[in-house]
Amino acid sequence: MSKNKRNSAAAPQQSKQEKRRAEQEKQKQKTRILIFSTVAAVIIIFVALIMLIPKGNSDFNYSEMHRLGKEDAPVKIVEFGDYKCPACSDFTGTIKPQLVEKYVTPGKAAFYFVNMAFIGPDSETASLAALSVYHQNSEAFWTYYDAIYANQGEESEEWATADYLVSLAQKENLPIDFDLLRKDIEERTYESELQRDMKLAEDSKVTSTPTVFVNGVKVDKAFDIKAIDSQVQIALDSADAK
Repeated sequence: MSKNKRNSAAAPQQSKQEKRRAEQEKQKQKTRILIFSTVAAVIIIFVALIMLIPKGNSDFNYSEMHRLGKEDAPVKIVEFGDYKCPACSDFTGTIKPQLVEKYVTPGKAAFYFVNMAFIGPDSETASLAALSVYHQNSEAFWTYYDAIYANQGEESEEWATADYLVSLAQKENLPIDFDLLRKDIEERTYESELQRDMKLAEDSKVTSTPTVFVNGVKVDKAFDIKAIDSQVQIALDSADAK
């Protein structure tokens, strides 16, 4: 057989092999696209599910917190605060009065406080004093709470001594045993309750003070009264729908 005839017979064979390779490559390309599309779809669905989860949603045992207002109020507003925190003092003087006037006094909401004593030793000492007052007279607690913030010392200085805190309670004429208050501060009587609050703050992923939750939902900015109002209204609507 001549060289030309051998070449003409091999040509169709090469053409079939090339077609087969082309088809195989096309199939591989389809498979890669399918895998990529599937992975992308899974990622999109996963991200969408994450976005649907309410931010900062926590379940609280409200019976363990200091409460201002009716126990059966449909809305629970919780503040995580530190008595040595200047921002908490501002919150107590500006935002809290608005919440009390609009929601607590009419019985729409109850206001709760949780200790997050993290700035320094003063934070814990003041918290222990407030816990003592609470256990002696729960109504006097809120007077003392306001008084500590109103008379807060400099953040860079140590001011929350037992002498100062007892003197402050006496100045406010609280209906409590002042000797017992001093004893509770010095012996850290309510240390376990303080640590319980700190654990709750940690479990609730609270990293700064003041931090506000409305019915377990974290409000992004504690000083944004409109955001708090909006969350309270959602909670009220939800309560009405039940």
